[in-house]
Amino acid sequence: MKSSKRLAFQGQGSKQKCPKGGNSKQKHLKEETGVMKPSKPLVFQGQAMDQEDDQGHHGYYTDTSSLILKLGQDLSINCLLRCSRADYGTIASLNQSFRSLIRSGDLYKLRRQLGIVEHWVYVSCSLLEWEAFDPLRRRWMSLPKMISNECFLFSDKESLAVGTELLVFGKEIESQVIYKYTILTNAWSSGIRTNIPRWLFGSASLGEIAIVAGGCDSKGNLLSSAELYNSTTESWLTLPRMHKPRKLCSGVFIDGKFYVIGGVGIGNPSASDGASLKVLTCGEVYDLRTGTWFEIPDMCPQCAREGTNDSPATARAPPLLAVVKNELYAAYCDEKEVWKYDKQRNVWITIGRLPEQATSMNGWGLAFRACGNQLMVIGGPRALNGGYIEINAWEPDEGPLKWTLLGTKHSGSFVYNCAVMGC
Repeated sequence: MKSSKRLAFQGQGSKQKCPKGGNSKQKHLKEETGVMKPSKPLVFQGQAMDQEDDQGHHGYYTDTSSLILKLGQDLSINCLLRCSRADYGTIASLNQSFRSLIRSGDLYKLRRQLGIVEHWVYVSCSLLEWEAFDPLRRRWMSLPKMISNECFLFSDKESLAVGTELLVFGKEIESQVIYKYTILTNAWSSGIRTNIPRWLFGSASLGEIAIVAGGCDSKGNLLSSAELYNSTTESWLTLPRMHKPRKLCSGVFIDGKFYVIGGVGIGNPSASDGASLKVLTCGEVYDLRTGTWFEIPDMCPQCAREGTNDSPATARAPPLLAVVKNELYAAYCDEKEVWKYDKQRNVWITIGRLPEQATSMNGWGLAFRACGNQLMVIGGPRALNGGYIEINAWEPDEGPLKWTLLGTKHSGSFVYNCAVMGC
């Protein structure tokens, strides 16, 4: 099976320390191929199965050592771990054993354990349509089109990527609906709904977990509740409530803690509906170890430019925030500036400008994301009949901010939703 060997050794340049133990043959193979043996045995979901697939093969792993002849199961898997996830579709087409291995998701779990992570950008510039962008190969890929009713089509949507899943939250009449895309099968399906239906919430993911906080219910009431999603168990866990209810807020993880920042909160209850809401300048932090929230006053980027925009509180997009190497950055669209947050002094510092082609409407239509060790701006110039979007990236260092154009695609220039998946 020459083709499978050639695919498997694409990652042989990776430098990994070989764990102690193992026989001399494995050590010799490690020296030649650059692969290492996992610290514990591999267990696959399909190993015990004994059923006939559509190709007439019995079982999924009737002979797992035959994945790559002579190497054995463990070293075969290690070779596959170092292939780019862009090659997994080709690898899955080799035979049923490879296909079942890719679809089980076990490779991605092992990659995460070994610190092998590739970040892809998922962006929607047209209703129900999503594109994936691989920054390493600078290649665009179209996802299958979502199928839904008109209510979901035109409803407000939130999205987040967690584990190997892309979740899209929307509305059908007065009920919440979640659609889930998984890279394991390249298909959409119904996702597990949150315990409390919510829209316009803040969210962020960390590996295989994600947290959603705040938002509003189907009647527009602001929420202070929060929930944690585990993509491995596909379940939602209700967390303690925040100090303040809020919607149109942003969520990030910094130093392993979940932050919800800015948004719209309760103002004067006796005023009209529009005046009863106010822009929140505080942030709240949830410590996963202690299970508690604490508030940080004047953390929102708007504090640095108070009073510069007279638009209603609900007309503004949530703060455009991104975290790279545990440092928080913000895009200030009014002046097309990029800011960095000083955690010690609780202040924002201007470090440069956004790309010239990046436009927005009060922050809407532009994505500002962290993708691995890079900051990315996804968006394009306004156009009546179509247009294009650009992906510009910068890796923060001690030098000045300088954007590198990674990719361009002809499409709508307004970014409806965007998420980054690392696996």
